[in-house]
Amino acid sequence: MKKLFILLLPVFALIGLIVFNACKNPDRTNTTDAANAGLTLPAGFSAVAVADNLGQARHLVVTPQGDIYVHLANSKKGRSILVLHLDGDKTTLKTSFADYGGTGIAIKNGYLYASSNSDVYRYKLNDKNEVINPGQPERIVTGLINRRMHEPKAIALDNDGNIYVNIGAYSNICSDFDPNKTGCPILDSAAGIWQFRADKPNQHYSDGIRYAGGLRNVVGLDWNQQDNQLFVMQHGRDMLHDLFPKYYTIKQSADLPAECMFALKKGDNAGWPYVYYDWIKHKNMLGPEYGGDGVKAADPKFLNPVAAYPGHFAPDGLLFYTGNQFPEKYKNGAFIAFHGSWNRAPEPQDGYCVVFQPFKNGKPDGQWEKFADGFAGTAEQKASGRAVHRPCGLAQGPDGSLYVTDDNKGTIYKITYSK
Repeated sequence: MKKLFILLLPVFALIGLIVFNACKNPDRTNTTDAANAGLTLPAGFSAVAVADNLGQARHLVVTPQGDIYVHLANSKKGRSILVLHLDGDKTTLKTSFADYGGTGIAIKNGYLYASSNSDVYRYKLNDKNEVINPGQPERIVTGLINRRMHEPKAIALDNDGNIYVNIGAYSNICSDFDPNKTGCPILDSAAGIWQFRADKPNQHYSDGIRYAGGLRNVVGLDWNQQDNQLFVMQHGRDMLHDLFPKYYTIKQSADLPAECMFALKKGDNAGWPYVYYDWIKHKNMLGPEYGGDGVKAADPKFLNPVAAYPGHFAPDGLLFYTGNQFPEKYKNGAFIAFHGSWNRAPEPQDGYCVVFQPFKNGKPDGQWEKFADGFAGTAEQKASGRAVHRPCGLAQGPDGSLYVTDDNKGTIYKITYSK
């Protein structure tokens, strides 16, 4: 019996160590999540953090040669565009340039495009997709409104030589500029998507067109190659209950209005500030500042979204997946990076995830599903809004991997699929 006890001592010690660690850290990530850089993913998918502590990493693009261009919201050591070289699941800093912070970044037809909060630049690339003269960009668009609210100028390019730039409304609902509630005077230069030529230098508002209006703020946008159309994700308005407690409960104000996906054509009007979309009732509602009461429907002349998501999730990235690595269901569907809420209290904060929206023939088809979660950290960190990581940008790698930026800790995640 004594010999048996001696033989079992290592087993008892191991069990005790496991129990001690579990009690010491009851909120620890489970084994599967720890192996995926803290993320929970569908079966067959895995994730690694290929970079960390970069700064406020916003949008990014990955070249066929394995270089990652990532744009920082604010310069770090005087540089805001980092070039990382990817070798397997590790990156090294190759170079950095640009002295302006911003969000937008894209590659098209031999050029790298990047935006500050008031201008859009482009850089000529060599045959390895490396910037030839990083110190001398060509300024394509200049003088866009930047009033330090909804200032990021996210960008997308079509196949006909045009670039599309978000110019967000520097207001929640325009009431600051419309005391008589008869109109919104900032719509001439903000709250929409402007179209410019991608190869013409020093364009101003007068050189472009307001391609679509009535969009409070768009940070995620992408050109859908399947139906050759611009899709955008709008940040919905805030403070329904705070401003109109007689019409909206705290819970309604936390859930509404929807964050909306729009498929845009030239001349479309999504209705801000007069309209918001109720994803529970599935219809456009008249805003309370303009005679609405939570019951009255909006004028049908305004554009309806093609898909809608819970309020205040803050969609900051949109990507149509065209790769072949992921299962067939993901082909031509949309990934959306939700930055996470700040204004659902006293309800729990939410978002902080990447979702997948199925598409068929260029249009949303079926219910969206949560694809990558766990960025925020523990349940308490998420509910309180003290998220550890906040998803922002999305990019597709040459092998079909999905890349996600986090602009809180400056992490870049690489998500892959293996059968």
